[in-house]
Amino acid sequence: MDRFFRYLIITISITVIGLLLWYFSSIVSYLLISAFLSILGKPLVQQLTRIHIRKWQLPVGLAAAITLIAMWSVILLAFRFFIPLVVNQASELSTIDINKFVSSISDPLHRIEAFFGKDVLAAQQVDLKQVVSENVTEYVKGGAFAGIFGSITGFVGNIFVAIFAISFISFFFLKDQKLFEQGVLVFVPAKYEDKVVNALTSVFGLLKRYFIGIVIEVMGVALLVTVGMLIVGLNFQTAVVLGLISGLLNVIPYIGPIVGTALGGLIGIAVNLHMDFYTGILPILSYMALVYLIVQIIDNILFQPFIYSNSVNAHPLEIFLVILIAGSLAGIVGMILAIPAYTVIRVFAKEFFNNFKVVKELTKKI
Repeated sequence: MDRFFRYLIITISITVIGLLLWYFSSIVSYLLISAFLSILGKPLVQQLTRIHIRKWQLPVGLAAAITLIAMWSVILLAFRFFIPLVVNQASELSTIDINKFVSSISDPLHRIEAFFGKDVLAAQQVDLKQVVSENVTEYVKGGAFAGIFGSITGFVGNIFVAIFAISFISFFFLKDQKLFEQGVLVFVPAKYEDKVVNALTSVFGLLKRYFIGIVIEVMGVALLVTVGMLIVGLNFQTAVVLGLISGLLNVIPYIGPIVGTALGGLIGIAVNLHMDFYTGILPILSYMALVYLIVQIIDNILFQPFIYSNSVNAHPLEIFLVILIAGSLAGIVGMILAIPAYTVIRVFAKEFFNNFKVVKELTKKI
């Protein structure tokens, strides 16, 4: 009975903590981003603190400041390079003549109608030309791109507060690597401190490998897609934008690559409307599809096993099920955060609930 009440109290506590984290999600986001930056910047801080000039050693505070400035510089340079390319590409897409677009693929649409049967489509009240026209208009000129840039505009309104908060928190996380751990231990009873410390050490180790792996995956996919599109014959701006889109969307497990490929195909058609469909557009789309396929094979064979299996020490099927559950509960955001959250849960479950058989089985590799 005592054990039951103990677990009941733990469950209630975890639920309350979860609700508080959800309510203060913006502050939690700042803390998580800062923790992520501190994980990435820790090696540079350690290298800088080893600098000696005679008896003088670089102070850890100065090393943390230099590291923070270096990371923000890299981020700003990336934005300075990529944002104009994305804006120009979006502007180019917004000028698409929808009628010309539909006209260029009218023959393939007729063939699709012939394959399914006009009577079947008529019974379903489906007009392929109208469907394509409406969807392209919505996603190119309206909904999708407008929503993306609307979100960016809304974010810019709070960007200065976010940058200041993240920079301030990151500086102290970089300066004192134990600060986050000490902050957590303030809320932990003394008798559980050792277990929490062990859990946090394991969590930081696993998440460090995971986040570094994610950065490598994004850069690798973006580079491969960009090079592939240049080989296909797309111009540099379009190739870079497609690479950037594919790299970033690839962070979303399973769905991201599909969306990236679909957007790439749409952009591929849009920038080549002056060509005949069969002699120009179709070969380019085929080559683009081949590039995406090759990149996904490389990603699945090389990148993802390292990131999703080796970095967090979980079985691929286990990861797949976790991502599906998280996606059904919280959509795209849930899918992105599924693996880090699951890693934290597994580590703490091993420390506090290792007497359960299911917990032992799920955590035997960590």
